[in-house]
Amino acid sequence: MYTLRQIFESFRFAWRALKSNILRTVLSLLGVTIGIFAIIAVLTLVDSLEKNIKDSLNFIGTNVIYVDKWPWLADNDGEYRWWDFWRRPNSSYNEYKFLQENLKYSSSIAIYADRGRMTVKRDNNSISDVRLVGGSEGYDNIFTVNIERGRYLTTDEIAGGRDVVIIGFEVAKTLFPNDDPIGKVVKIKNRKFTVIGTVKKEGQSFMGTPSNDYVSIVPYATFRKLYQTGSGRWDEMESSIGIRGLESDIGLVELENEVRGIMRTRRGLRPADKDNFAVNRPEALANIIGNLFDVVGIAGWIIGGFSILVGGFGIANIMFVSVKERTSVIGLQKSLGAKNYFILFQFLFEAIFLSLIGGLAGLFLVYLITFIPMGSLIVTLTFKNIVLGLTVSTVIGLVSGIVPAALAARLDPVIAIRAT
Repeated sequence: MYTLRQIFESFRFAWRALKSNILRTVLSLLGVTIGIFAIIAVLTLVDSLEKNIKDSLNFIGTNVIYVDKWPWLADNDGEYRWWDFWRRPNSSYNEYKFLQENLKYSSSIAIYADRGRMTVKRDNNSISDVRLVGGSEGYDNIFTVNIERGRYLTTDEIAGGRDVVIIGFEVAKTLFPNDDPIGKVVKIKNRKFTVIGTVKKEGQSFMGTPSNDYVSIVPYATFRKLYQTGSGRWDEMESSIGIRGLESDIGLVELENEVRGIMRTRRGLRPADKDNFAVNRPEALANIIGNLFDVVGIAGWIIGGFSILVGGFGIANIMFVSVKERTSVIGLQKSLGAKNYFILFQFLFEAIFLSLIGGLAGLFLVYLITFIPMGSLIVTLTFKNIVLGLTVSTVIGLVSGIVPAALAARLDPVIAIRAT
């Protein structure tokens, strides 16, 4: 209890010393404030940007791989050989059925195609730039389709290629401003479709990726009545096959290998032949984005590190001055029985307080940034970054104050009490 009481007294002495020199305290913590602000601001913006980009990519699903004509990424040498890809055959409906019958490590599979910049009409109302999607059974398991009103496509509607459609929020709002769209008829390419469902509002994504607000979803067989696709020819509209992995220890690597083997068998490729299809994984895009922002984060640490270094030197300099000013007080405290650790903690806590106050000021400035409108970018100061900022501030205060505090603790009481 005596030791704890001594430590508490050290806190009180340190706080009184800071209050008695307000101007010096403020000037001392400016360097730390700027440093913490620079580091945490960069990390906050990087984390927010990364989260917004990854959220924008949610439309491609998670735990899913895609069989496409075109690869999403360049080769390991950084070159994208489009001339090798453009005459590849498209994914066909027969290949989708073949994969569906032979895959062991998948929980769901679907083939789909889409066409942008469509016009959907209802009486005298119309809306353009709508994305028309044709999806087979399992499409709603590959992509998120949040039904707000009505229902999703039934198995019979998908298999029979019925003229039914699910429309996005903005499509429903434009075509049916005052009516319930369920059961009503719209026209797409002069073909009548019955609305069976509407999708919840998603809003504009950060990267402008496709939003379900402007979508119309029809059965894949119905889509094929409007556009030539799914036969496997290279010059027709492209189709893609999405495959969701099992919710088990079997990872996407095993599923990818299985898909690649089945597709090579289906297309009759010999062992020496290169793949004439691409197996794309969203995780590859996420890893590239993560690596990019790691580099930006390191740059933020370097920029803010210089400011913190200057702030640390400033705190150390102020602490040396403080020790010099209070040398006689230190001698008096020691003559009354103060232990060395009492003096050490007194000055060490003062340095940590200085740094922490600077860190809190820097975090407050970062917090104010979150209120600045940045379009569709949502900036959030996370608890992780708050803890990181306070931890860095504490370490800087500890490192900056340890030498002055140690010198003060080792002063001879007789010599110190005679100091003027």
